[in-house]
Amino acid sequence: MDHATVLARYDRELRERARPDSPAARVERAGDVIRHVGSTAQDWNGVLWSALDADGADAAIAEQVAHFSALGHPFEWKLYGHDRPADLGRRLTAAGFTAEPEETLMVAEVTDLSLDAALPEGVRLHTVTDEAGVDLMIAVHDKAFGPDDGALRHRLLAQLTTAPDTLVAVVALAGAEPVSAARMEMPPGTGFAGLWGGGTAEQWRGRGIYRALVAHRARIAADRGYRYLHVDAGSESRPILERLGFVPLTTTTPYVYEP
Repeated sequence: MDHATVLARYDRELRERARPDSPAARVERAGDVIRHVGSTAQDWNGVLWSALDADGADAAIAEQVAHFSALGHPFEWKLYGHDRPADLGRRLTAAGFTAEPEETLMVAEVTDLSLDAALPEGVRLHTVTDEAGVDLMIAVHDKAFGPDDGALRHRLLAQLTTAPDTLVAVVALAGAEPVSAARMEMPPGTGFAGLWGGGTAEQWRGRGIYRALVAHRARIAADRGYRYLHVDAGSESRPILERLGFVPLTTTTPYVYEP
């Protein structure tokens, strides 16, 4: 894989040419910033891409703060390791943003992945298509990451209602108990499908469920013609993903602003 070429394509297709994630949302260009604006504060609101320099960065940051604050929407400035200026993170912090933990943007060509991972005995996959399935996903999220504030549930239900072809969501069940969950975003017109939300209840970790969920979604992505999978990986998932065939491209850090 030519890392520079893939990263440039990622920036172009998923950031510079991003599409709204629902009919009620919009993607706007404001000078050298591209932002996603949801219809409510529970939708995803944030800066997707920027092309700033040291002279104009602070003014651009202030403009985004003013825009989302006027709407009453918290928002995220998703900062990638190759974004400029080099001190953009420091500038965001000075403007009142809070940095969340850094993750690694990892990418794999679907055809290069090992897809033979199996679920443990007694565990089965359930495809999420309705509110009951979303509630199972949220139950896993609460176990793996802590309580959802309602925003994730809102977004999943909205996407299943308005754009179901862009989402694959799955829950691993041990009997009737939800023990792991994950989803895949499939933006149309791009070569990239994104893996999100892979979480497993603590007592079920280390049994290959996470790996099996990656393989399950990768097979679907391949069937639907996507060339690449991408994931923002934390320290626990990165070694698993590397063994499956993913490689790091850059880092990503969410900077969050609460108006």
